Order: sequence, then C-alpha cells, then structure tokens
Amino acid sequence: MSGYSSDDINKFLWMIRIGGSTPEGAHIKESDYYSSSGEYKVDKDASKAMHNSLMYKMCYYRFGEIMTEQGKPTGYDRVRNQEIGNKDFELDVVEEAFTSEHW
Repeated sequence: MSGYSSDDINKFLWMIRIGGSTPEGAHIKESDYYSSSGEYKVDKDASKAMHNSLMYKMCYYRFGEIMTEQGKPTGYDRVRNQEIGNKDFELDVVEEAFTSEHW
C-alpha cells in the first residue's frame, strides 16, 4: 500500500477555489470544506460538505475496507495520518470502473 502526498484530495481545495471564483460557482465556499476548527480534514471531524463531496467519495470509495498499516484501523489515510470519517457510503451518481491496488 502506497501513499502519495500529491493525490487528488490534496489538490481538492484548488478545485474548490477555482470553482468558487467563477460566476457559476459563486455558491461554492472554501470554508464549507474545512472542519469546525478550520482545518482541512478527512477524518470524523471533516465537514459535512467534505464527506458528501463527489471527490471525497471517488477517492475513498471502499477505502474503509482496506487495512493500510498494521496497528491502524481500516481506512487509515497514511498521507494525512487520519482515519477517514466516512467509510460506509455507496456511489449513486457514478459507478466504479477501476481501482488500482495502490489506491
């Protein structure tokens, strides 16, 4: 199991910033994707907007079933040193086509 510090979740805030800077995306607020303490999190403290975002779901689909590191819970994100907060969800807008063994 590998971990990459430049994965899609790391770049996600840039997508939020860019989307929110357009007239069509004026309703997109970066602050909605931070935890209540103002941090960028993917664990149980992550915001509802983060847990429900398509990016989160596409990156972490079935990740909660995976043991990434001995002594850590399933769904442990080694890059962010956090156990993901939303492990039990289904994709209802898109379907899984391929997931590499390296996540």
